[in-house]
Amino acid sequence: MTSVSIVIPMRNEAGNAALLIEGIVTACAGLDDVEVIAIDDGSTDDTAQLITELAHDIPGLRLIRHDRSGGQSAAVHTGVLCARAPVICTLDGDGQNPPQELPKLFAPLLADRAGTLGLVAGQRVARKDTLSKRLASRFANGLRGWLLKDGTRDTGCGLKGFRRDAYLNLPYFDHMHRYLPALFKRDGWRVQLVDVSHQPRGAGRSNYSNLQRGFVGIHDLFGVAWLIRRRKKARPQIVDTP
Repeated sequence: MTSVSIVIPMRNEAGNAALLIEGIVTACAGLDDVEVIAIDDGSTDDTAQLITELAHDIPGLRLIRHDRSGGQSAAVHTGVLCARAPVICTLDGDGQNPPQELPKLFAPLLADRAGTLGLVAGQRVARKDTLSKRLASRFANGLRGWLLKDGTRDTGCGLKGFRRDAYLNLPYFDHMHRYLPALFKRDGWRVQLVDVSHQPRGAGRSNYSNLQRGFVGIHDLFGVAWLIRRRKKARPQIVDTP
């Protein structure tokens, strides 16, 4: 049985895909059975062709294609639906999330015998982004933390590990990948935070601007706050009857 599925959302990342996937294979070498699922989110470059060629030499590498771009949350959701493992790890396709950080995500989940850990979320240290991007992210994270009380300083980090079943029970919406700590806590799961490194983008350019993130973030933030308020937690008690 596949133990861990690594899901990578990609859009026009032909310049980063090979090095990233090779790094993932190296980082997961200690696992008995792992699959790597690359989601080509409507790329217009050679991303899909390159991954297809890599799959000839890398067992467990799978390619899923969107006929048009649906965004990062849609790509992650597709990957999780197609995954065969109970534990999922994600990282961005631009190469800025070092794959050697993946064991920090899947190891706690695989070791969780109590079944209470739902999410392991990476928090970037020494970010290698532009000053404007870092400032915008700091403001957004501060506002989100104040409103949602999710206890994390960096929900924009693509490095995350989680239980597949718990993720699929979350309410799905566009951009939900930025609110996973709050959503997992909403459903009663324990969330663990780990510091992870960050590196400069190897090739290409970002698919999002600070302005785009800001506009959608305001609506999403209040929507998630509403979801949290509307959640009624109840612990079921199983009673055996004759």
